[in-house]
Amino acid sequence: MKKHSLVLSILAFALAVSASAQKDQDKDKGSSASSGGFHQIAKWDVGGDGGWDYFVYDTVGKRLFISRGTHTMVVDGESGKVIGDIPDTGGVHGIALAQDLNKAFISDGRDNAVTVVDLKTLKTLDKVSVTPGVNPDAILYEPSTKRVFTFNGRSKDSSVIDATNNKLLGKIDIGSKPEFAQEEDGTVFVNDEDKGEIVVIDPKAMSIKARWPMSTADKKCEGPSGMAIDKKNHRLFSTCDNLMVITDSKSGKVLASEPTGPGTDAAAFDPGLMNAYASCGGNGGSITVVHEDSPDKFSVVENVTTMPRARTMTIDPTTHRLFVVTAQFGETPAATADNPRPRPQMVPNSFTIGVYAR
Repeated sequence: MKKHSLVLSILAFALAVSASAQKDQDKDKGSSASSGGFHQIAKWDVGGDGGWDYFVYDTVGKRLFISRGTHTMVVDGESGKVIGDIPDTGGVHGIALAQDLNKAFISDGRDNAVTVVDLKTLKTLDKVSVTPGVNPDAILYEPSTKRVFTFNGRSKDSSVIDATNNKLLGKIDIGSKPEFAQEEDGTVFVNDEDKGEIVVIDPKAMSIKARWPMSTADKKCEGPSGMAIDKKNHRLFSTCDNLMVITDSKSGKVLASEPTGPGTDAAAFDPGLMNAYASCGGNGGSITVVHEDSPDKFSVVENVTTMPRARTMTIDPTTHRLFVVTAQFGETPAATADNPRPRPQMVPNSFTIGVYAR
């Protein structure tokens, strides 16, 4: 009896050691291995010249359109292979896709223009000046009016283009710096970076309907940049500095504010998982995952480590994959009188796309 008990004890001890070892292995793999969280599933070294800003996932063509300073790179969203390049998009910031018109509209900040591209052939169809608008940055296609809105950083207004004939219709004076935008039910919403507000625009009348502050008594929204939307529950997700603010898109009421990682920039929403995401470029790069528990309740469920400087992001809502982009940089040079705030140089051909999934 004692001998049998000893054997059982030894066996139990061995099983415990084995389980502990497996637990340590899972821990070494990161939280994604043990909790089913997001983790990097691919890293595509696509290279190429130029920095980057906004980029967008084409859900129809399964492609990534990525701004690269003087040109717009097109990458296969499944393999990571570069499949096209749109030249002469000087100072490109954003890309808006009008699938119903088979067009892409690219904001060329340095050229004060919008490049119009055929979505199938990737050939340039037109170049539309947005003057007197200066430095078109974020860009949005509004389907009910079939109009494109550029949000111009320097002139602090929005230029409006008829997407059917590529003609400039006019502008909307905002009076402060507009950032990223979303549309819903014939209304356009844009973050006001200077005032920490959401500007509500009537796209048909080309006028401002309302301004909604995003700061509350205990949390201040500073420098809002990215914006995502849950159209089913009418929720806007704006990324401020180290903060995501959730606003009711019908009433303008601030419903919640959730903390994000440092250096917050872009935002995305996945209606399949009911997750809102904030990509952050500080402290090595991260994505904060905010779950919509109910239309009025939200919680941070994960902070995913990504890559240094990976501050912008887009999403494939079908596969639930997240994409971020970054590159390698050299040492920061010493400050001089002519260049008091020097920036490190990007290592040539080091541009990389990181792909993340659960």
